[in-house]
Amino acid sequence: MIRRLAPSLSLVLGLLVTWQVAVTVTGVAPQVLPSPLRVVEQGWAFRAELWANTVPTLQVTAIGFAVSLAVAWAAAVAVDFSPWLRRALTPLLVASQTLPVIAIAPLLIIWFGFGLLPKVLVIALVTFFPVAVGLIEGFAATDRSATALLRSMGASRWQRFRLVRLPGAMPSFFTSLRIAVTYAVTGAIFAEFVGARAGLGIFMQLQRNQFRTDLVLAAVGVTAALSVALFGATYLVQRLVTPWYREDHR
Repeated sequence: MIRRLAPSLSLVLGLLVTWQVAVTVTGVAPQVLPSPLRVVEQGWAFRAELWANTVPTLQVTAIGFAVSLAVAWAAAVAVDFSPWLRRALTPLLVASQTLPVIAIAPLLIIWFGFGLLPKVLVIALVTFFPVAVGLIEGFAATDRSATALLRSMGASRWQRFRLVRLPGAMPSFFTSLRIAVTYAVTGAIFAEFVGARAGLGIFMQLQRNQFRTDLVLAAVGVTAALSVALFGATYLVQRLVTPWYREDHR
């Protein structure tokens, strides 16, 4: 694991050192570009506030992503069982990605207020498409010979789906899940920018208005850490859910 991460960690470390040296040499004001050391120092000094705003962001991310997963699974299974729904829903799924979330989010605040619902809807909008399409394509790519064998043995449509199509779609699902989960935290932050009472998005706005660029960047670092942690968690879940896939790819 460390060997795999070494190139990325080396690159990040190099960028941070370059950033630190550039700020030190040029003497740029912290309000414009603080050094990495200052960002870490101030982030630690304000860790209580950062944590207090991280919790609401995590909560809305979890709820929004759970809703997105539930709807995506329901849509993908329905599409797999009905060719008519595939023809009807697939263009709508693609069209949903053309909707400018930056324009829709303020409308959601107007329609549903500053509570939980508009933030959940924003997260669902930005994460639903990759999960749904990944599942649909995963179901469609299932080994046809195995499906035909079960059909010849008298297996029902549901049995063929449960025994062949569902397990076969798992690799594609987890690939799309990793794409979607990286959007989830960003979607929550954006929703908080538009309207919220607490969260990392609100924290960034408040610090930006006070020209505390160091704290804004500290919050950005927390956001990035959350996204990376969620991304990594998908591998753990995949190892638990699809042990046969791990054995086949050693």
